[in-house]
Amino acid sequence: MDILRFITAGSVDDGKSTLIGRLLYDSKSILVDQLEALERQTKNKSNGEIDLALLTDGLRAEREQGITIDVAYKYFSTPNRKFIIADAPGHIQYTRNMVTGASNSELIIVLVDARQGVVEQTRRHSIIASLLRLPHVVVAINKMDLVDYSENVFSNIVIDYAAIAEKLGLKDVTYIPISALDGDNIVEASTNMPWYTGKPLLQFLEAVALTDDIDLENARFPVQYVIRPQTEALHDYRGYAGKIISGTYRKGDAVTVLPAGIETSIEKIEHNLQETEEAFAQQSVVMHLADDVDVSRGDVIVKNNSTAKVSNELEVLLCWMDTKPLLTGNKYLLQLNSNRVRAVVKAVQYKVDVNTLENITYDGAVKLNEVVKATIKTASPLAHDSYRYLRANGGAILIDETSNITVGACMIQ
Repeated sequence: MDILRFITAGSVDDGKSTLIGRLLYDSKSILVDQLEALERQTKNKSNGEIDLALLTDGLRAEREQGITIDVAYKYFSTPNRKFIIADAPGHIQYTRNMVTGASNSELIIVLVDARQGVVEQTRRHSIIASLLRLPHVVVAINKMDLVDYSENVFSNIVIDYAAIAEKLGLKDVTYIPISALDGDNIVEASTNMPWYTGKPLLQFLEAVALTDDIDLENARFPVQYVIRPQTEALHDYRGYAGKIISGTYRKGDAVTVLPAGIETSIEKIEHNLQETEEAFAQQSVVMHLADDVDVSRGDVIVKNNSTAKVSNELEVLLCWMDTKPLLTGNKYLLQLNSNRVRAVVKAVQYKVDVNTLENITYDGAVKLNEVVKATIKTASPLAHDSYRYLRANGGAILIDETSNITVGACMIQ
């Protein structure tokens, strides 16, 4: 059974937490003791309603302010698919949290209040989705019960958002009218909106195709571990373990080990302790090469016709995640898949306004939640791709060497 990772985003009071609570509640993914605790804590107990938002608003500060200030992850499944939900904050001061949640997601649900329509935060969340190249966008127009389930209201919001989607280059956009509080079009089709003929939200999430998001053409295999048992039974065993992040490999394929550029071929592929003729993206395998070459953790095995780049200078879009400002010349660790190297921020060209995508003059320091175009120089060459071209091999993180905390998210240009 495959897994869909998706993120929810919206302005304050658009109903993100209620929507997630409704998905968990209506899909019967809440344990009995959780439901009992929810009933005890709910604010609406007097009128018999359960406050589903409490399922995700777990932090005391969130409950006191009525907002989401951290990324809350929830897990549930149906007979058709497993799901991991990231409930991201809506405020601009928590941009880093949204980037964190979205970086591992295949789909984003952008909530829009039917009464308010498209607002500034809707645009900002959509811009972040476009920067992170999320393959699927669902615009869930919530609180339709408060506008009398009006088709005209829904259609006008669709028109407004479609203009934004076209400008940002968002490809796969689906619009669903819902009421998270009442459950309209969440799990079952709503009888209040017979004019909507599409799938309810959960049915859509179960059916959205993920195989199209996996690049099976551009083969990339970052080595995670070199297996050398050196026992009598396995004296000459040398295997390279890792996860294929894109593409397909076959026994006998001519390959190149990057960044060194050493050419060889695949002698054997092992998957689940069995030899196989072929392996493809998302599978964890052990590869054996025909020649006894020097391969280490962090090296990338690609096919000989690969378009992967090798460089120790990267142009990146960088979302800064630390409370201490980023200054040019600062040194960090940069991690791209299994490769971690020392790095320095060589230059910052400009800042990016996440509300408009306009370029802003760099003023000497990069503050928390700001996005910038920067040049990073690494101590050794890295095999990489443009994030826009191959997301799986184009996203990296900056790490503070002292605290080992992630301080920046990079999208290689």
